[in-house]
Amino acid sequence: MPTPTVLITGGTSGIGRACALAFGRAGYQVAITGRDEVKLADTAAALAAAGVAHLTIRADVGDEAAAERAVQETVARFGGLDVLLNNAGISMRARFQDADLEVIKRLMQTNFFGTVFTTKFALPHLLQRKGTIVGISSIAGYRGLPGRTGYSASKFAMNGFLEALRTELLDQGVNVLTAAPGFTASNIRNTALAADGSSQGESPRDEGAMMSSEAVADEILKAVQQRRRTIVLTGQGKLVVFLNKWLPGLSDKLVLNHFRKEEKGVDVG
Repeated sequence: MPTPTVLITGGTSGIGRACALAFGRAGYQVAITGRDEVKLADTAAALAAAGVAHLTIRADVGDEAAAERAVQETVARFGGLDVLLNNAGISMRARFQDADLEVIKRLMQTNFFGTVFTTKFALPHLLQRKGTIVGISSIAGYRGLPGRTGYSASKFAMNGFLEALRTELLDQGVNVLTAAPGFTASNIRNTALAADGSSQGESPRDEGAMMSSEAVADEILKAVQQRRRTIVLTGQGKLVVFLNKWLPGLSDKLVLNHFRKEEKGVDVG
């Protein structure tokens, strides 16, 4: 049996970086994409220190050609592909009425089309090895969150795409896992886009009260090994999904109240 290989998009920080290390320590050869050369080099050093065979690829998978190149370089280096982990993503914090439409477009391009492009080019290789496609979604893909209209839209789109694809592939041996990490201590909020498209910087949430990226990565690795179809992480995340399904009116009020506190700068961790 060949050594398994995973390609992780957006693998230089947060959940992506933690997954690179978790999968690497579990015996995978690891390829990661990222847009920042410094962060790519730093993650490469961490993987090397852990004794992980790795490849770093500077690429923005929201660009179709770059997504194709990332898959090609991974397969050329490691001879195949067993797991594609679609993690690259950006968030936002702005009311829709204030947000520049370019912000919505950027989120859809990276979060949704980045997943579609990379999955399209990886699928022939995953079919050969009966591998796994993972989409790092969000609670925002199950429950629309105020102040994150574009982010929620992109994650709902990702969920629908992955669910349809999972069904298409049921009899072809490729598993599709949708993972919703819940509220996680991750860089994605620190780089969330403001209404004008600039990076917002500070997160209004208490990072220390959240699930760590490393804990999330361990759960994702386990779910891949078990060939799960969906996972929703954190108690708060599971509660949000449950309430939205069974008590949607109450869910609206609770989520709006949460958002209003966040807008005022109140710690909502």
